Amino acid sequence: MNRKIVTNVAIAGIMSLSLLSPSISAHDNLDDVSIEKGAQDGEQLNGIPKLDGTKNLNHWDEVAAVQIKEYNGKKNSTADVYAHKGFAYLGTHTSGGGNGGVRIFDLKNPSNPVEIAKFADDIPGTWQEKVIVKTINTPYFKGDLAVVSVQQLNVNNALSKGGFLLYDVNDPHNPKKLGFWELDKRVRGTHELYLTVQGNKPVVLTANPYADYFTHGEQKDFALVDVTDPSNPQTVYEFDPRMIEEVPEDFNGYHWHAPDGKTRPAFNHSTMTDQTGKTAFLSFWDLGTIILDISNPYDVEYLGRTDFGPDVQGAAHSSALAKGGNVLVETREVYHPTREGYERSYGYTRIFDIKDKTNPKLLNTFKTDLVDHVEDGVTFANTVHDPKVQGNTLYLSHYAGGVRAVDITDPANPEQIGQYVPEQAFFWGVFVDQNYILASDMGQGLKVLLKNNSDSK
Repeated sequence: MNRKIVTNVAIAGIMSLSLLSPSISAHDNLDDVSIEKGAQDGEQLNGIPKLDGTKNLNHWDEVAAVQIKEYNGKKNSTADVYAHKGFAYLGTHTSGGGNGGVRIFDLKNPSNPVEIAKFADDIPGTWQEKVIVKTINTPYFKGDLAVVSVQQLNVNNALSKGGFLLYDVNDPHNPKKLGFWELDKRVRGTHELYLTVQGNKPVVLTANPYADYFTHGEQKDFALVDVTDPSNPQTVYEFDPRMIEEVPEDFNGYHWHAPDGKTRPAFNHSTMTDQTGKTAFLSFWDLGTIILDISNPYDVEYLGRTDFGPDVQGAAHSSALAKGGNVLVETREVYHPTREGYERSYGYTRIFDIKDKTNPKLLNTFKTDLVDHVEDGVTFANTVHDPKVQGNTLYLSHYAGGVRAVDITDPANPEQIGQYVPEQAFFWGVFVDQNYILASDMGQGLKVLLKNNSDSK
């Protein structure tokens, strides 16, 4: 039975109370759960460059590898990557003290990407992981709108604040700030986000990990924000996990007493929608991938979720859709593979049939050669990270495992058909742009791969 709870809210003002540790060299932590990625642990798994494939990927070719610019002598590392209208948008991580902003690269010549702008770096003590760019048309704004996640490195910094920024990028050489959606000061900020358009209404979906926990329910881990007027974003809905039947009314955020008898972490890490913008997918860690009907953002309905066997760590990290939205790809970022009571494995990918969104059915799992390679001292190097789908090919960023391509023509029988594993690989994100694969290597910048037999470079 579905529960239906709608919360209309106003954005709360900044509060000075800080509940998190001031250290964020790599991760935001809550007990033994960490969600932010750091530098590789010195583990060199890829001494030999590897770039190979089969089927239509048998001629993968690295056509560009470009490091991001340094500013004021500070070297930032990369985070996620996105492309729009011939430009790549590259977020940055916490290294170099954060504030690396979003870097824009002109991809007119994909073999020679040129960094042309840096933006969204104006809030002190923050980092800018995720950027989404789409064309919108409202009475208030027409053209290309960028939304950028903003997270605090240290909530004790009185000048920092989290949420997301909105920019006019009609001229990518000259981005212009339009607005800012601000979270409670006690919350690190918006981790991942997504921009969708419902008819002519642009809506941002936010993942604000720990918001419910650290504000004692005043704000939630997931919010829908109407950005029809990008200078005045308005929160219209927040999701409460207690609307799920299996979640008790005394749900304590990150210490969920699950039906399998285990205490599991449950927080929103990432979010996205289908192509129509009517169905939302929330990667809610051990609560699985939660599916919501958001066709009316003011009247949201819970549909269903994925779940896990009692021996499987949840860690639902990100998602992608295939087969016209009837197949869900769920990546799981498991970086502690020897946790007592669970299978001995790093994070791998699960594939679901979601034609009936109230009842996702597991079709199969996909594992690389890394996930069962369990050694002391190796953490993020071996787990899967983000998924993207184009046609019948699934692309996975896999930290030290590089970029993997998987044939999902038959989703129940996924088959690896390509891999790109350069030396010192540590890949955060991957994005498919026409005939090219864009990948963000945290230490080595933007990589551009030719993904088929085309001779264009």
